[in-house]
Amino acid sequence: MICDDVRLALPDLGALDAVVVDPPRAGLHADVVGSIACAAPARVVYVSCDPQTLARDIARFAAAGYVPESVQPVDMFPQTYHVETVCVLARV
Repeated sequence: MICDDVRLALPDLGALDAVVVDPPRAGLHADVVGSIACAAPARVVYVSCDPQTLARDIARFAAAGYVPESVQPVDMFPQTYHVETVCVLARV
């Protein structure tokens, strides 16, 4: 397991089975989605705190050949409007 900024670590990792990303509220930079797609992991697990940027990034991953396999909201902050979402994307 490697914990690092994906933009810095990804080019040096080589072949990957899976990638887990937990970006800030702004979501992933478009270049990062492309870099992940070039690494061609079988699955990408995306943990999001913002449904809008998650939707935008899912569309970017779809353009790169990934489709949502499962989406699960997680209520980490009860009694508030905040929700985390875990989305598993699979390469097709």
